[in-house]
Amino acid sequence: MTKIAAGAALGLWGTLAQAADDVTLQLKWVTQAQFAGYYVAKDKGFYEEEGLNVTIKPGGPDIAPEQVIVGGGADVIVTWMAAGLAARERGVPLVNIAQPFKTGGLQVNCLKSTGVESTDDFAGRTMGVWFFGNEYPFYAWMASLGLETDGADDNGVTVLKQAFSADPLIQGQADCISTMTYNEYRQILQAGITPEELVTFNYLDMGFGMLEDGLYVLEDELEDPAFKDKMVRFVRASMKGWKYAEENQEEAAEIVVENDASGAQELDHQLYMVGEVAKLTAGSNGTLDEADYAQTVKTLLSAVSEENPAITKEPEGAWTHAITDEALN
Repeated sequence: MTKIAAGAALGLWGTLAQAADDVTLQLKWVTQAQFAGYYVAKDKGFYEEEGLNVTIKPGGPDIAPEQVIVGGGADVIVTWMAAGLAARERGVPLVNIAQPFKTGGLQVNCLKSTGVESTDDFAGRTMGVWFFGNEYPFYAWMASLGLETDGADDNGVTVLKQAFSADPLIQGQADCISTMTYNEYRQILQAGITPEELVTFNYLDMGFGMLEDGLYVLEDELEDPAFKDKMVRFVRASMKGWKYAEENQEEAAEIVVENDASGAQELDHQLYMVGEVAKLTAGSNGTLDEADYAQTVKTLLSAVSEENPAITKEPEGAWTHAITDEALN
């Protein structure tokens, strides 16, 4: 190759590189296999193939993705639908553009040794509950059981605001706690408690499930054809990453650990997590299922109260198939 040709090639490459569109993704939580698909898509070059330069921003206990995006700190966020719909009703016009998680991993684990074997044994118990939008299925469930949540011994439960760990159950501070199938449940097992010593209640099985990690953008941004095109490419590459992670779990776990700037994540736990998360993304091509959406809304509306309102009315315009229709079909 002549110097002129080589220079031309380099110039073309530089132009293509500069032409990549920037996209910033804000995660709901810290770097872990819960978000493996996005890290895989970046590491394997799937975003680059779509002409995208993607920045993935980890979340944490003090980071609300809904606030980040409205403040201009992200183009797209990962959040649970409860938080997304609550934000929308309060004036942050979030729209679900894709739903990589087909099912949810939220459940409640109780120790049999405390005397809890069924929901009939809940009255007078202490229940660990996550907040920041994760509490709504719990309140809907308690309402359906006719249980107050103010600590009344005869007809209610005491709510313990649970940190994102299994410690309250392990340390005997609560009879039951919130767990994710892919994280805190394993923490319980690692503490030496066996599955036979636990009673597990799955929100989906009880009819109080809600959609978890979806992709959300601001509604007015979708009016921009250039932004919409970026999201089509982003969703397509992201779903390619998720399917790759399902099929190559060990590699996906390694990629997550390599991208963990904190150094806190261990490969063994991330490999377990990838396997459990794969059960939640299996069967999804990223398109929001309207029946799953309807169940989420039903759950949230049944949890309405002055103390814990998520939404108070049926949402309008809270999701679209426009992006997935173009990206995946």
